[in-house]
Amino acid sequence: MEEIYACLLLHELKQPITVENLAKVLQSAGGSVDEGKLKALVASLEGQDIDQLIKQVPTPTATTEAPKKEETREEKEKKEEAAIAGLSALFG
Repeated sequence: MEEIYACLLLHELKQPITVENLAKVLQSAGGSVDEGKLKALVASLEGQDIDQLIKQVPTPTATTEAPKKEETREEKEKKEEAAIAGLSALFG
């Protein structure tokens, strides 16, 4: 994942995305360099429009969250019963 972040950083800074530049970014941030991963990443991005790739990534929005479940009457009654049972234990 760090390799992707380094790639995005280089792209944002308008620097060429090369194995050497990616390695420099990773090393300067204290990360480890796996030259095989870097070569594969650079090869996979060859000829790609990174701005278009970024636009294709779905971003989380409020509408993608699961709707909150309404408590049913039975669930509310069970909670009330449990609360009452807990109180009765206090007064034995």
